[in-house]
Amino acid sequence: MLYRTSFFILIAVLCSCSSSKKISTSLKNNSVSQLKYLSEYDVPNAKQFRGTTIGGLSGIDYDVKRDVYYLISDDRSAINPARFYTAGIHIAENKIDSIEFIAVDSLKTAQGATYPNSKQDPSHTPDPESLRYDPLTDEIVWSSEGERIIRPGNNVLEDPAITVIDRNGTYKDSFDLPSNMHMHESESGPRQNSVFEGIAFTNEYKYLFVSVEEPIYEDGPRAGTDDSTAWIRMIKFDVATRKPVGQYAYKIEPVAYAAVPASAFKINGVSEILWIGENKLLVVERSFSTGRPGSAIRVFIADLERATDIANVHSYNAQLNAEPISKKLLLNMDELGRYVDNIEGVTFGPTLPNGHRTLIFVADDNFSPLQKTQFLLFEVIP
Repeated sequence: MLYRTSFFILIAVLCSCSSSKKISTSLKNNSVSQLKYLSEYDVPNAKQFRGTTIGGLSGIDYDVKRDVYYLISDDRSAINPARFYTAGIHIAENKIDSIEFIAVDSLKTAQGATYPNSKQDPSHTPDPESLRYDPLTDEIVWSSEGERIIRPGNNVLEDPAITVIDRNGTYKDSFDLPSNMHMHESESGPRQNSVFEGIAFTNEYKYLFVSVEEPIYEDGPRAGTDDSTAWIRMIKFDVATRKPVGQYAYKIEPVAYAAVPASAFKINGVSEILWIGENKLLVVERSFSTGRPGSAIRVFIADLERATDIANVHSYNAQLNAEPISKKLLLNMDELGRYVDNIEGVTFGPTLPNGHRTLIFVADDNFSPLQKTQFLLFEVIP
């Protein structure tokens, strides 16, 4: 395995510049033209913290004022109650020096209880995937993929959810779902385990974008190998009203590598998004193929400037007179020459001494001893 202390990916994009040091209660536009790899830090497998097993970290966000990070676990209350962690990530000499877990809080239902596991109540078991912190309200928004299991006489249908909590995990509110994001027995709406993987606030925290990992049934088949791309939706919510106000089409890449055997499980989808300003998002596409270690991670800059709202389009395809989100490759982690695991979270971090922002990715280890809870640190070159 080849390790490198620095690595440049150069893709030119047009974004505006701003001072990251002044970020406090509003998101600033972040100019991103290059990403420079700085370091990796791995949390020991099955590390214990306050009676819980650290793992399944699927979302991360930075609280600038407190200089801490919130990390959500995708444990469906199977090992410990569904939860999120607060941690300090210490960066020194352009590398992650250490990670200190500070707190763990259970996610609470509207009734104030912890969430059940699938044996206790499968129709109300969460599938946590992403979270974002809102400094204007001092609250956290987190996403759940819900569930769709179709079996004779014993279906499990649970809608995905976008939930608002305080920093102790107490339920505050939830967002209304668009009609095409409800689970059904028939093949309509979202697929199982392929729904709300990524969320991102826009500037001033007025809107929230939510990405669907894979296509809903109406929008066509899943991505395959070779040239078989697919269409997913990004949903725009009004934060004040909690209601959806738009949907936009985004084309995901084919699965990066063939599975072994060819009929085995493989996937490519959007695992996280991050707002960078001027109608642009960083989009993380995560591809996995059975028989190949790690994941193929590609990061794109997506531009919504000219994208058409397709909220009223029942079934999207490229032949429609509707402009999709444009995209441009920023980073292919295969080119780092190192093992990269199941990247599911990304956030901007603190500013380096040279004034450049940092970007931190986190990998979900699926609570497997064969995988890593991996943190990757990059320098953002404006």
